[in-house]
Amino acid sequence: MPSGEYLRALVALFVVVNPLGALPAFLALTLGDSEAQRRRTARIAALSVATLLVVSIFAGRTVLAFMGIEVQHFKVGGGIMLLLIATTMLNAQPSRARETPEELGEAEERDEVGAVPLGTPLLVGPGSISTAIIQADTLNSPQGRLWLVFVALLVALTTLLVLRAADRIRRVLGHTGINIATRLEGLLLAALAVRFIIEGLVVLMPGLAH
Repeated sequence: MPSGEYLRALVALFVVVNPLGALPAFLALTLGDSEAQRRRTARIAALSVATLLVVSIFAGRTVLAFMGIEVQHFKVGGGIMLLLIATTMLNAQPSRARETPEELGEAEERDEVGAVPLGTPLLVGPGSISTAIIQADTLNSPQGRLWLVFVALLVALTTLLVLRAADRIRRVLGHTGINIATRLEGLLLAALAVRFIIEGLVVLMPGLAH
């Protein structure tokens, strides 16, 4: 397997989870919480990210096969989903494919927000799950799966560190800095989404390759 595929998998999962983009929601949902409560929420969110990504890596293809969906169909559908998310990231806006204002409003009334809505759907939503399944099919080998699990754990660790440092990051980057970073990630995600769509269409419609 070319090393480029491993690098693309790393970039894809990091960009689509986008812990930096979750900072405003994290700060809003934990407003008034103690430092210990915030740390606990960050741990639960990071654990949710790791669990959902690893489950998607190993069980995604089985679920698709059970439903009679081919991976190429999923590449096209998942690519379109990622493209929609990337569009909102380029505009530095929260994606409704991840969560809706109604869901965030409901979350503000909960005592525990680490797993829902932070872990899912804010950090790991349909786009992240689609990316994990597609990359698991691309890197369909024991070595490839091991790499994806490592990436999932690395993304979860990064999420934990980012959420724990939420206040410091906000002070250093400011709203503008976070928006710039989100737009750059959105550009990368858009390119990955187009790649997934093209790969799926070329297999489903071989004539396109010519």
